[in-house]
Amino acid sequence: MTAAHRGDALTGPARDLAREVLIHGPITRSELGRRLGLSPATLTRLSKPLLDEGLLVDAPETIERSIGRPVRPLDVSVDSQRFIGVKLTAGEVFAVTTDLRANLGAECVIELTGHEPVQVVADIVRATVELGGMDGVTAIGVTVGGQVGRSRWVERAPFLGWKGVDLGGMLHAALGVPVVVENDVVALTAAEHWFGIAKGMENFAVLTIGAGVGYGLVIHDRPVVNSDTGLGLGGHFPLDPTGPLCAEGHRGCSTAMLSIPSMTASARVGLSRDVGYDELLDLADAGDPVAAQVVGSAARALGRLIAASANLAMVQTIVLSGEGVGLADRQLPRILEAVRADRDPDAAPVRILVDRSGFTAWARGAAAVAIQASFV
Repeated sequence: MTAAHRGDALTGPARDLAREVLIHGPITRSELGRRLGLSPATLTRLSKPLLDEGLLVDAPETIERSIGRPVRPLDVSVDSQRFIGVKLTAGEVFAVTTDLRANLGAECVIELTGHEPVQVVADIVRATVELGGMDGVTAIGVTVGGQVGRSRWVERAPFLGWKGVDLGGMLHAALGVPVVVENDVVALTAAEHWFGIAKGMENFAVLTIGAGVGYGLVIHDRPVVNSDTGLGLGGHFPLDPTGPLCAEGHRGCSTAMLSIPSMTASARVGLSRDVGYDELLDLADAGDPVAAQVVGSAARALGRLIAASANLAMVQTIVLSGEGVGLADRQLPRILEAVRADRDPDAAPVRILVDRSGFTAWARGAAAVAIQASFV
C-alpha cells in the first residue's frame, strides 16, 4: 500500500476500523461491529477498500462461539509495511526495524559523532543504512529524553544540549519519509499500550528504570500527555528523606534512589571501586553488606513508587520497563512488601508486569509511535 493510498483509505471510520484490527486482530467482524457500533453492511463497505489495498487480510477460519460456525476474522498484513525506530541517548543511536505490529527485525547501535543536530542527523542516517536502507520503509520514529512539540520539534533535550531543534524536519529532508519525534517515555508507553504486555488495557501506569526514572500513564484507553510531558517530573518524586541527592539536589527522590547511575555511584563510595549495575545486583544477592544496603533501599523505594502511582492515578496495573528492571526480578518480595505498606489493605491488589526486553524496548517504542501516526 502506498503512502497516497493509506492517506485516502485511512480517514474517519475506516481509520478507526483499521486501528481496531491492528491492535486487536485477528478479530471477527461481529466483534468489530460491536466495538465500533457498526452494522454488518457498513463494516463490509469500510473494510473492502482496505482489503483491496492489502492493509487488511482475511485470517484463517475459526469457530465463532456465539454462532457455532466457521468465520474468517480480519487481520492486518503484518509484513506489508516496515518501520524504523530510533532511540537517542547522550552517546548512541540505537535503531531497530519492525513490522506493522512493532515486532523486531534488524537492530544496530551507532556511536554519536557529536551533539550538533547535523551530526546527530548524519548518525541516524548511518544507522538506517546499516539496517538496510530506506527502501520499503513507511515511516521512522525517533525518541529523545526531553520535551517534544508537534511530533517533530525537540523543545528541550538536556542530555544533547538542545533547545528548539527541528529534528523531524531535518530527518525528513535527509531520508524522504514521514518522521515522528516523541518523548521516549511517551513512546514506550504507547508501545506497551498497543503492542506490549499492557495490550488491551484501558488503565495502567508505566515506570521506567535506567539512566533515569520515567513515568507514563494511560487512562480510559488514552495516554496522558500535556505541556509538562518530557520534563521528567516522575523522576523526582520523593521516596526516602534519608536517601542520596540527585543531580538537581533532591534528597531521596526516585532518580536518586532508582536510577542506575545513582545506585552504582552510591555503591562506589562504599566499595571504594567502580561497580556495574549487574555486578551490584549480584553482590547484593551474595550478601555483600554495601551492595545489599544500596539494592535493598532501591527495592523499598521502587515499592513506594509503585504504590504511589497506583494510589494517586487510581490504576491497578503497573508496567515496569527499561534496562534497570533486573531490580524487580532480584528483589520482588521486598518490593511487594513496600507496596503493601503504602497501600490501603482494602484496596485491590496491584498487578506488576515486567517488560524484560531492556534497551530494545525504547527503540521499539520509537517505531510504535511511527506506526500509530499512520492510524490516528
